[in-house]
Amino acid sequence: MKKIAILGSTGSIGTQTLDVVDMHPEHFQVEALAAGSNTALLIEQTRRYQPKKVSVGSKELADKISPHVPAGTKVYYGSEGLIEVAAGTDADTVVTAVVGSVGLESTLAAIESGKQIGLANKETLVTAGHIVTERAASKGVSILPVDSEHSAIFQCLNGENRSGVAGITLTASGGSFRHLTREQLQQVTVEDALKHPNWSMGSKITIDSATMVNKGLEVIEAHWLFGLDYEQIDVLLHPESIIHSYVEFEDTSIIAQLGTPDMRVPIQYALTYPDRMPSPAKRLSLAQVGQLHFREMDMDRFPCLRMAYECGKMGGTATTAFNAANEVAVARFLRKEISFLKIEDIIASVLEAHRNVDNPDLEQIAACDQDSRKLASLL
Repeated sequence: MKKIAILGSTGSIGTQTLDVVDMHPEHFQVEALAAGSNTALLIEQTRRYQPKKVSVGSKELADKISPHVPAGTKVYYGSEGLIEVAAGTDADTVVTAVVGSVGLESTLAAIESGKQIGLANKETLVTAGHIVTERAASKGVSILPVDSEHSAIFQCLNGENRSGVAGITLTASGGSFRHLTREQLQQVTVEDALKHPNWSMGSKITIDSATMVNKGLEVIEAHWLFGLDYEQIDVLLHPESIIHSYVEFEDTSIIAQLGTPDMRVPIQYALTYPDRMPSPAKRLSLAQVGQLHFREMDMDRFPCLRMAYECGKMGGTATTAFNAANEVAVARFLRKEISFLKIEDIIASVLEAHRNVDNPDLEQIAACDQDSRKLASLL
């Protein structure tokens, strides 16, 4: 039986991870859960899965849930609580599904404790890929991707000689506004942006999908996960989200991973690798799908993706500035403080003001993150 801890258990990835646990209860034991502010759902999860430890965002929330959790469950809070859930249990695998740069410290703690990482938190590798991959290698810890695109590439590379890889292509649905012109984008609302055509995701990632920031973060992640140059990483618009990504080899052969758009498939594979088990996802029928469509990526239409590539190639703290500016801008859009297109303007302005630091340590990354957030909140 595999013991797991979940950071972000009440979010989209967290709840779908527990769906996988429900389908294979004889294979998984939930050791610990961490959530932010959704205390009602966390209490429900705690009663159902009986974890040894849970954590919430603040002391007030910890005091609120303490009377309602089983007697054998210890309650923690804040960043220390995240670290306790990540590193302080007997879990074999830690699923890092918290949203944003808050996931970095707890992921590093899990690595230091020798836990296998099921990585769903993009920002961990985006902001500190050089540190995370080096520490994972030194500890002999596997980082198994949960993102559908990276899981697809991981699966396509199984048993292959990495030196024979010519390049990889990450597919992108195009998000909620893939059919709109830039003029039409000036009028879109928060409600419009949250209607993703294919995937069931949280609000922040759904907005990131519409701006293509999400794909930009995935490009940076892929650089670190697979050790590829940015010139070897391409992005292709694929509205149906059936081909999740593919690898091209030096002999021109292409291996792709296909399936219905259901996050429970890559989540389960990260938990069961190298084994495969029955999945709750719907089986794919290519005959029913009938046609698949593809378009070249337009960097003028999606300038956030262009900026992500530029930051990735620059390295250093540039990717941290990009990520921090986006997190603040998206939060402001969701609060209806700014327009949709203002998101990319804020990112561009923060990057223009940014002074890059090469090979940053954690302190320099944190300082860049804080400075970038402050500027993004004022623009």
